[in-house]
Amino acid sequence: MSHPQIKFGTDGWRGVIADDFTFANVRVAAEAIAAYVHANEDPSKGLCIGYDTRFGSRAFARACAEVVAATGIPVKLANDITPTPALSYGVRGLGAAGGIMITSSHNPAQWNGVKYKAWYGGSGKPSIIADIESHLGQPVARPAQTAAIEEIDFLPAYLAAIESFADLDMISKSGMKFAIDSMYGAGLTIISDIFTRIGVAHVQIRGSQDPLFPGINPEPIEPHIRALGEAVVANGCQAGLCTDGDADRIGATDEFGNFVDPHKIFSVLLSWVLKYKGWPGAVTRAFNTTKMLDRICKKHGRELIEHGIGFKFVCDYMLEREILMGGEESGGIGFQRHLPERDGLLNALLLANVMAEEGKTLGQLVADLQAEYGEHQYGRIDLHIPDDIKNGAIARARALKTGDPVFAGMPILRQENLDGVKFYLDNPEAATKPNAAETWLLLRASGTEPLMRIYTESCSKESVARLLESARTFALGS
Repeated sequence: MSHPQIKFGTDGWRGVIADDFTFANVRVAAEAIAAYVHANEDPSKGLCIGYDTRFGSRAFARACAEVVAATGIPVKLANDITPTPALSYGVRGLGAAGGIMITSSHNPAQWNGVKYKAWYGGSGKPSIIADIESHLGQPVARPAQTAAIEEIDFLPAYLAAIESFADLDMISKSGMKFAIDSMYGAGLTIISDIFTRIGVAHVQIRGSQDPLFPGINPEPIEPHIRALGEAVVANGCQAGLCTDGDADRIGATDEFGNFVDPHKIFSVLLSWVLKYKGWPGAVTRAFNTTKMLDRICKKHGRELIEHGIGFKFVCDYMLEREILMGGEESGGIGFQRHLPERDGLLNALLLANVMAEEGKTLGQLVADLQAEYGEHQYGRIDLHIPDDIKNGAIARARALKTGDPVFAGMPILRQENLDGVKFYLDNPEAATKPNAAETWLLLRASGTEPLMRIYTESCSKESVARLLESARTFALGS
């Protein structure tokens, strides 16, 4: 039995608070998760439940706990605001059957959501999410005795893990200064507290809880990250480090306050790991991420695996084989040796670690990559358009042929359809630049919202801007 108001996407179910994200619907979702656990896992291992800084998150988490416990599954409920990766770390470390995280990550303030974390400490595989959806609206038998709900602190074990993963001693001796931005989200003062303890100069902005996220969406991209860039410049920092609403994604700015996109962050971290760590494994990246990663992997003789959009695909590979690291376009990057999960707080520490080890600002690290692997510039726009226009645009895109000069006059070289419709384009500007990036454009329709995202990568900011505008015109049918 389906439930029309609840649909689990690439990373759980999200909805507008008091519209479809209501206590009644949250309880329906929690009961479906409980049904899944009873049918597929050992319910005696219990579920871990955490929540972020959003409006009502604590109360929604308590409602989930009560529903789950009523079906006979014991619950460990966070005693305070918890980052998503800390909840995931707790699920695995405590040997739980799974976990529920109340968050809608980077969405605007009026949204909230339910993420499911599997026993291995990462996003539920597509088969798990489909199974949970199949139980929506199906009541679970109640035992005579309700299971216990225990409030615990998930942070200490998680903090010990990320602090041992990064080289804090090297960071503390670097002489670098950082700006930290938690965007009023679950990262709060975690990085700031670590830096204070080890004596690293820094300033903190937006490190308090505010469920209204005033003036921004808690997504570490432009324009929401601009205040961080201003703080970096005003305080003479060498980089700005930012986490999203539930602290599983990372963003950054360089020493000049310029936004450093997640593709460059992934590239900086990957290059550093391959240069200094020698850890084994292939590298995975989502269909909408930079091709610079392919060039880095080729230089170091590492296999590069491209997959669909959503961190659950990274997680799948991490469960199946040896993976060094994997990531997605929106700043979700994970290391198998830590968790099959993205972790913005860990990656913030690691970026500081890279800067300390190389003795360079973040801007210098990015410039080095651009010089070695060719200039790669990236852009994305989100079009909030009705489903009929969105679906019509995708159908028209699929019908385009090789040679068609639809996007900024650049002929199509080939089309790929792994996740959305992606075009590789013949960009004449590439011939004028050494080792120029491949030019590509991707149109992808959301399966859960009236939304289309358009992504592109090219060898200059100017061609990125032209391509995005051309694709916008195409998508709107004008």
